[in-house]
Amino acid sequence: MKRAARHKTGSVVFDKRRKTWNFLWWEDGKRRSKAIGTVRQYPTKASAWNAAKALQDGLENQVKPVCQGSTVNTLVEQYRVEKMPKRSDTRRSYEVWLRNHILPRWGDCSLADLQARPVELWLESLSLAPKSKAHIRGVLSILWDFAVWRGDVPMQRNPMELVTVKGATKRTRQPRSLTVEEFQKFIRHLDQPFGTMALLCCCLGLRISECLALKWADVDWLNGKLRVERGIVCQHVDDVKTMESRRQIVVDRELLEALKTWKQTAQFSTLDDWMFASPVQLGRLPWSYDQVWRVYQRAASKADIGRLGTHSLRHTYRSWLDSVGTPVGVQQRLMRHADIRTTMNVYGDAATEDMAKAHSKVVRLALPQS
Repeated sequence: MKRAARHKTGSVVFDKRRKTWNFLWWEDGKRRSKAIGTVRQYPTKASAWNAAKALQDGLENQVKPVCQGSTVNTLVEQYRVEKMPKRSDTRRSYEVWLRNHILPRWGDCSLADLQARPVELWLESLSLAPKSKAHIRGVLSILWDFAVWRGDVPMQRNPMELVTVKGATKRTRQPRSLTVEEFQKFIRHLDQPFGTMALLCCCLGLRISECLALKWADVDWLNGKLRVERGIVCQHVDDVKTMESRRQIVVDRELLEALKTWKQTAQFSTLDDWMFASPVQLGRLPWSYDQVWRVYQRAASKADIGRLGTHSLRHTYRSWLDSVGTPVGVQQRLMRHADIRTTMNVYGDAATEDMAKAHSKVVRLALPQS
């Protein structure tokens, strides 16, 4: 850190590595430090000193500096620097709740104002689904835990634990699952490469972020396997959702043939190319989620099957596994869920042959009948 001249009590220094202003002081023979904010918030040292004045006054009055007077805006900026999750999909979700709801209402308030009753009344006033309100409560709870972790507030029970969101565990809409007839109508209205995308998602239960992030090198043509190693969200390549999601998947011979047919006509087909490379991006990136979603909506409208999301094909895969009599433990493995229960682990690991059979049955349902 850059050395700074000391004032009467404490000093302000600039951390070049983190690009943040910090207030330093000595207490009980030990040096203490507290982040003031980023250089974007306080472009000059004078502005950083003004922001640190409350901390300095507290020290001069021999009062332990706590951030009860600090705003939620400041806490959020510090959280973004120190503890915001690295996975882009998670960061994006947090930022949506912060920018659209939390900061407009609570940004200028102190952390002490974030108490159970006012937060619960505010959540009840929002015209959002209970699930969304529960997500907002979760982010507020994380911010409170972050403040306790930093020592900004005394160790105490998180008040967000007392906030009740009615109906948070209930779905307002049931997930969409296509019948065999609906899927056949839908895929007939999909041009390439979107038809192959839909086949992979429906026959393998891939999330759309995993499907778009596939490369030709991920296919083991000889052994009939597909490696799921990455996801892509908002055109940013990221890790898969969970550790269980990262695995090799058995691919049925007929589905491999459909994949080979697409590879032979694809403009970008080398090992390092994206399987669904976008010609608009000259192959540097795959098709974006928004583009796929729009194509799916047009195809669903032409097929007269109603609206559906890209995740509907993963729900379809699960329902079709049920319809072909797949044991629950095998389904758990095929869906690559992270929350595997003990009974599912016991016969899931030994169900390789059953998994291949169940997968082949689903492929027969998805592929057009000759």
